[in-house]
Amino acid sequence: MQPLEFTVPFENHTLHADILTGERNPHLFCFHGGGTRCRSVFADVRHTLHGQGIGSTALDCIGHGQTGGVFADSSLHRREQQALSVIRHSGVRPSALIGISMGAYNAVRLSETLEAQTLVLVVPGIYTPEAYKVPFGPLFSAIIRQHRSWADSDAWDILSRFKGRLLVIAGEQDDVIPLEIPERLLDAATHAQDKALLVIPDAGHNGLMPLIQQQP
Repeated sequence: MQPLEFTVPFENHTLHADILTGERNPHLFCFHGGGTRCRSVFADVRHTLHGQGIGSTALDCIGHGQTGGVFADSSLHRREQQALSVIRHSGVRPSALIGISMGAYNAVRLSETLEAQTLVLVVPGIYTPEAYKVPFGPLFSAIIRQHRSWADSDAWDILSRFKGRLLVIAGEQDDVIPLEIPERLLDAATHAQDKALLVIPDAGHNGLMPLIQQQP
């Protein structure tokens, strides 16, 4: 089954998204990362889940994929607002969230807003609140490149209140996200119903999604 594509106006942009309708809960919302990523990074895993009756929604944030535009027109905060606009337009409230790299931080923050029951964080990028509303560009980069800038992230507190199921996936050879971050995310989730850390052997920061599907 092909996903149903749709567009959503967002300020002076048009967001491109799609939805696969499932036959049962949960419904999954997918947050891609920064760089050159777009929603297609989740295509295979979404197809697999749909075969199990699980639906999903994904969008291309501003500066990515079909949505296009300039990456600097967005921020961590605006990515969340884009996601909420797509969710409202689709009429399907997700109970599960998956985020890869930068998208993992967006997923953590929206887990409270959406009262998510399941949270999957893949090679998770975690950020200081100082960077939250700063447009992507030189200033944003300068903030997050400070030594251990992620240490005072609000992600730890948010996860300490999370009561659902948490899966954190890391690459053994990730040279972008130190293993300390996935480990600390797991430790922070003191009230999670269930939590696990999966470290993919020999995997780096990119190209992890196909390797995840090969795991038992």
